[in-house]
Amino acid sequence: MAAKKSPPDSIDPAQALALLTNAASPAHRAGLARYGIPDTHALGVPMRDIQALGKRIGRQPALAQPLWDSGIYEARLLVAFVADPAQLTVTQMDRWCRQFDNWAVCDTLCLHLFDRSPHAWGRIEAWSRRRGEFEKRAAFALLAGLAVHARHTPDAPFLAGLAHVDAAAGDARNFVSKGVSWALRAIGHRNAALHAEAIAVASQLAASDDAARRWVGKDALRDLDRATVRTKVAKATKGRPKTA
Repeated sequence: MAAKKSPPDSIDPAQALALLTNAASPAHRAGLARYGIPDTHALGVPMRDIQALGKRIGRQPALAQPLWDSGIYEARLLVAFVADPAQLTVTQMDRWCRQFDNWAVCDTLCLHLFDRSPHAWGRIEAWSRRRGEFEKRAAFALLAGLAVHARHTPDAPFLAGLAHVDAAAGDARNFVSKGVSWALRAIGHRNAALHAEAIAVASQLAASDDAARRWVGKDALRDLDRATVRTKVAKATKGRPKTA
């Protein structure tokens, strides 16, 4: 019989920040700008080390807000791995979303924390109407995360997600348009029915007179038209309940 894993030892925010500082690399910090990540409040800790530290600490929700309030880039990334998605409130999610100032924090929280929250679907609709570039991107990063991780969710919410994609596709800002394309592609990877719907949306966008909408459509079609994607969705559809 396998031994039970011991629960992680509780630590305080100062100890968590010290662990991050000890893992910092000046060379890594210097390279952040190449990826469009401001280094003003960064220590220089690689993502793999942040994830390893998050696994070591475990879900300790009391750490989340103090780490976030530190303003340190890596501390905010670590929040995705120590906060408890079941305990998140809409107010907390909205507050953190408003404070996103780069794509990496936005995407990490959406893909490793927010998409596990019972409030996730409601945040997609709300954030897709936001004006801030990273707030709006969060709607589509979250939709993409759900498309990948919410394996047993029926098609209906993703069909509604395609309507949000269509509505936001004309936003030419870099991080929004890339997020919209990402969500469209992720939905199209789920199964044959959603692939067909995603292809239809992408084709309509690709034929648009609007440059931003056209870019999203063509970017998505390049991926969704690949033979490997078509094979993947065909396999995903086999044995799938017809009512899903």
